[in-house]
Amino acid sequence: MLSYRHSFHAGNPADVLKHLVLAQVLGYQTIKDKPLDYIDTHSGAGFFELAAPDAQKTQEYQDGIEKLWQHTSQYSALNEYIELIKLFNESASLAFYPGSPKIAEHFLRRQDKGWFFELHPRDLVLLEENMQGRRSIRVRGENGFAGLIGLLPPASRRACVLIDPPYEIKDDYNTVLQTIVKAHQRFATGTYMIWYPVVDRERIDNMEQGLIDSGIRNIQLFELATEADTDVHGMTASGMIVINPPWKLKQAMDDVLPELVSLLSKPTGFYRSEQLVAE
Repeated sequence: MLSYRHSFHAGNPADVLKHLVLAQVLGYQTIKDKPLDYIDTHSGAGFFELAAPDAQKTQEYQDGIEKLWQHTSQYSALNEYIELIKLFNESASLAFYPGSPKIAEHFLRRQDKGWFFELHPRDLVLLEENMQGRRSIRVRGENGFAGLIGLLPPASRRACVLIDPPYEIKDDYNTVLQTIVKAHQRFATGTYMIWYPVVDRERIDNMEQGLIDSGIRNIQLFELATEADTDVHGMTASGMIVINPPWKLKQAMDDVLPELVSLLSKPTGFYRSEQLVAE
């Protein structure tokens, strides 16, 4: 149940998509001076050394961030993401990759609060080490789904949420849907980001339909497929569903996703950028 560790997958194409969207959303959310609560339900260790045994065993970063390392895009969203990752590397070489907690920490200001949940015992220790030093950040070894609900509505009345389970348990797809509906009932104006892997397309179709049927408005979906859907092996694509997205996000992803497909995907790869539910 707690076997998943993101250290094997850090910097892969799914991370590129997830963290590009996260950076765009947090960059927008922190323009205003008003305080913000950031909630990360499945944080992982938060920071990864790519020369470490876990990352070297799979070398998935070679199909993701490494292909972008020397790339310059015509679009600011992708360039900003690449420059953000470079901030976590002391030299011009790619050696480290930040998880969502460290990316969020980069954007959070003194008036903001960060809430980070992780259940894996080893990753929890690493997360605590990686996130120490700021009073406004809380690391909790608790169930992130329940933890999210317990924090809503936030005292700041502004929230940005990342729901990013490993989906090791098949029920996680339903749990994500149930959690987001409950969270939205408690705090409808928050920005909610849901990451998902495409291993079985039917599960994603069901989750999308569940969101459409929920009555929640203003939902966008962004997906990057490195190859065509298949029943033969593992993850072929991943996506981010964003509820109450920043108004510029859709245009930024419309620009960047075709470029990411050309850089990171096989010839059968594709992208999706959709307004799943209107405002």
